[in-house]
Amino acid sequence: MSFTTVAGRTPIDTDVPAIRNDSKSFRRGAFGPMTLRRVEDMEVAGKRLLVRADLNVPVEEGRVTDATRIDRFAAGMKPLLDRGARLVILTHYGRPDPAAPDPALSVENLGPALSGALGVPVRFAASCAGRDAVALSAQLADGEAMLCENLRFDPGETHNDPTFAAGLAKLGDIYVNDAFSCAHRAHASTAAIAALLPAAAGPLLTEELRALNDTLEAPRRPSVAIVGGAKVSTKIAVLKNLVRKLDSVIVGGGMANTFFVADDIPVGRSLCEPDHVGTVHEIRRAAAEAGCRIVLPVDIVTASELSHGARATVRDLDACPADDLILDAGPRSRERFNALLDGAATLLWNGPPGAFEYRQFADATIAIARHAADLTRTGALRSVAGGGDTVAALNAAGVAEDFSYVSTAGGAFLEWLEGRTLPGIAALERAAR
Repeated sequence: MSFTTVAGRTPIDTDVPAIRNDSKSFRRGAFGPMTLRRVEDMEVAGKRLLVRADLNVPVEEGRVTDATRIDRFAAGMKPLLDRGARLVILTHYGRPDPAAPDPALSVENLGPALSGALGVPVRFAASCAGRDAVALSAQLADGEAMLCENLRFDPGETHNDPTFAAGLAKLGDIYVNDAFSCAHRAHASTAAIAALLPAAAGPLLTEELRALNDTLEAPRRPSVAIVGGAKVSTKIAVLKNLVRKLDSVIVGGGMANTFFVADDIPVGRSLCEPDHVGTVHEIRRAAAEAGCRIVLPVDIVTASELSHGARATVRDLDACPADDLILDAGPRSRERFNALLDGAATLLWNGPPGAFEYRQFADATIAIARHAADLTRTGALRSVAGGGDTVAALNAAGVAEDFSYVSTAGGAFLEWLEGRTLPGIAALERAAR
């Protein structure tokens, strides 16, 4: 395996995990009926697939340190290569200043890991819409691949510039969006370009939409959500959407404190948002109208400070000292939440119910995660989780691989939970009409 560049970097071999993909169409409330064309259903032999990927992975000293996203992307692309497709890969990396691109943010550094995961040499184009890139794409043979330079080195990408999109379109015969995590951005490589070429959803994007659709739009009942995080204000739209679609919503983390304040329960020095008590009442009214049950902790874990050396104390819900912080749900709350999961068929999780990064405040998060994983393994529960903190929490509990689906898409996942239209998905929908 090799990665062909001007500089000739050393390749890195990586293992390629298998992924499942069996979905052909989706129904989505924000769009109404929606059918997306899948690239797997198209004739790809001899075709240049212009694939928008999300390969924004950690790199240290020019080497990829976590190839998870690359491996998952490659697992979906390898069958297409085997069928004779010619891959032209587009991705962003970091947040470069287009006026002065930082060489450290060149996607050339991703090449060795990408080549190892795909199992074929990957050529590198030092631009993403220039003559050299177009010429290189024309040289590809069946089963070959190339990687184009960081999309965000060009200001036209984030501006959704039609001229830049037209330049990208010259690189391929079929446009494929395989980056759900970027679908909430109306960028040239996710929105404008879909109108310039035959467009389709890639394997990863298809898998993500299937998982989210099955969980939020057509869940097996009873359905439960766990929503945590620091502030109600950041998840108002999420909560209002979830209570209309699911049967129960467990509210944890710092968000629960604002619900406590709305109930005149003391929270000491805990993070809370008194200005959003009215929002809590709105969410509760929406839940009552929809027949959704909002579930809160019934006991708490407090400490005088948030630190690794802090002493954690389990207390009754109404017994938080004036100088303490509420940092986790207590043991009776864990039992209550797990009992709710015992009777559920679907779980959607976004946000941990406690400060799990600190060992003494991680009990609720770890216990619930492991219980949900046990239920998932037996087939009793379909579990979908997403969000950076949630993924980290599941990894800390050692159960990320046991959930039905774990999304690594941050902003796109959150906007989907809010019921918002994602520009990248809408563009594919229009292309399929």
